[in-house]
Amino acid sequence: LEYIQALTDTASVSSVGVRSALRWYRSSTALPTARDLSVLLTMSCGGLLKSPALRSGQCVFGRLLQNVRPRVQPNARQLKASSRCIQTNLQLGVDLARVVVARQLHVCHVATAAEPTTAAIAQEYEAVIGIETHVQLLTRTKAFCSCANNYGDEPNTNICPVCVGHPGTLPMLNQEAVNLAVKAGIALNANIARRSKFDRKQYFYADLPKGYQISQYDIPVCSNGYLDVDTPEGTKRFGITRAHLEEDAGKNVHGGADSLSGSSHTLVDFNRAGVPLLEIVSEPDMRSARDAALYGAELRRICRFLGISDGNMAEGSMRCDVNISVRPKGTERFGTKVEVKNMNSFSNMQKAIEFEIERQVALLQAGRGQEVVQETRLWDESRQETTSMRTKEGLADYRYFPEPDLPDLEITEEQIEVVKASMAELPVAKRGRYLSLGLPRADVLILADELATAEFFDATMTAGAPPKAAANWIMGDIMAYCKDKKMGMDGVAMSPAALAEMVGLIDEGIISGKIAKDVLPRLLQGQGNKGVRAFVEAEGLVQISDESAVEAMVDAVLAANPKQLEQYCGGKTKLAGFFTGQVMKESQGRVNPALMNKVLMKKLAAAAAAAAANMGSK
Repeated sequence: LEYIQALTDTASVSSVGVRSALRWYRSSTALPTARDLSVLLTMSCGGLLKSPALRSGQCVFGRLLQNVRPRVQPNARQLKASSRCIQTNLQLGVDLARVVVARQLHVCHVATAAEPTTAAIAQEYEAVIGIETHVQLLTRTKAFCSCANNYGDEPNTNICPVCVGHPGTLPMLNQEAVNLAVKAGIALNANIARRSKFDRKQYFYADLPKGYQISQYDIPVCSNGYLDVDTPEGTKRFGITRAHLEEDAGKNVHGGADSLSGSSHTLVDFNRAGVPLLEIVSEPDMRSARDAALYGAELRRICRFLGISDGNMAEGSMRCDVNISVRPKGTERFGTKVEVKNMNSFSNMQKAIEFEIERQVALLQAGRGQEVVQETRLWDESRQETTSMRTKEGLADYRYFPEPDLPDLEITEEQIEVVKASMAELPVAKRGRYLSLGLPRADVLILADELATAEFFDATMTAGAPPKAAANWIMGDIMAYCKDKKMGMDGVAMSPAALAEMVGLIDEGIISGKIAKDVLPRLLQGQGNKGVRAFVEAEGLVQISDESAVEAMVDAVLAANPKQLEQYCGGKTKLAGFFTGQVMKESQGRVNPALMNKVLMKKLAAAAAAAAANMGSK
């Protein structure tokens, strides 16, 4: 993260230019990964900028500077060297980045002298950001009818006269949607309205069958809350203006193109029409794209942990509309806000905000501030930019009036207490509990990030595993397995009790850590759920801890390698590692490492002493 910041803060280019300059490495134009940065540092620290191979294009950066995307990947040794360099001399990477960017800007013409730099923006202007988050609630049925609330069903199969707006139909409020809204309000430290009402929001679009949306205008169910978010600068508090219940619209499916532009026809799926939504509106308290992304991630975490929503942005279960404006630093008056839609990940949301800030600042600096208008823009992921969609409607355009077919919504103290008693542990409380166990903060942030991971970790500790040992196995081998299999922690067949038993077997010396790593892939498929000890015994993988057996193996290895033993006795003590490897190979990895090391060092010391005595007698 420090390297990315240094890269984007380079005075000679903007962050837009940096992203464009790095397109040679990845098919997408996202910021570089840790591996990408390792390539940069590996090559810069290797002094290749001055080498003939660079100028001739025979190395990775030579091909880069000739505007050809390189395919060379660093090996483990290079990555390790890069890791050391990233901690000791960041400027090496920054210097190389300047060379790379300068070349790419010259070749691709992706920036102009008028384009503001990130540093200039930070010094002269301030971004003002607020987020409207639409959260689909995890109810079995829709908000005002009994149709199923199921994502992915065949189009127009979960519809009825109520949700498609036939004349003469009447809505009936889903009580579970109200309970979930109250749960969200409590989690967001908001005031729960004891009496609120519904309103009709008028607008006309093909996916809105009634010609209006049932929403809440002036008396929302939740108001005046806040959300505390952990950031690199510490905990920041972002205000929550309101959270109100409403119904979702249908979904337009454009034929012949990915969007309306260029499509030959449009079909409408009304399965989503009437799905209950909770719209959570933040105060304009955020000042950076990173803060906005962290706020969105924490909000989604709350929704998932409490069972309010699955928060799947790719499926539209959680949608963020970001309002962005910029103003000169030190001024109180807000600039003209622009709303950006169509962001299906927090990474894209962060990039869209960064782009929009730079676009608005560039217009202001060029004396074209009148071109920053209140409008709705879309994030174009393929082009990495926002594009204008429509002029933003004002409140008068929606012609709100009270919903005549629904009574006022009343929520009693008893209802609130029942909901509060049913709430699961909040993410912030879970992080605090994990920290109290003595876990490092970095571990805590990983373990408490996803509900399935946290539940697996908690269940493993409940089964008796020490916190740190359980955390290491989950964050290391198990998460790597999940990534390889492209699944979440909830897809792991291994039970938490089996992991706890495996950790216990290691602690007891029955199996070694190496044996555990070797057998783990099969355990993750559920093969040891009936008993890990019985499984490893049946496989003949129990660790060899009998001292006489270990001594026999060590003696055999020393006898089979007389030359190396002679060299060791002559002072080449690093060969102890060679003998360790040979004993492990002899035992097929089953020997107790601590016992083996004790026996081996004892035997080597005796051999060295005997050799010294023999030399002395000569």
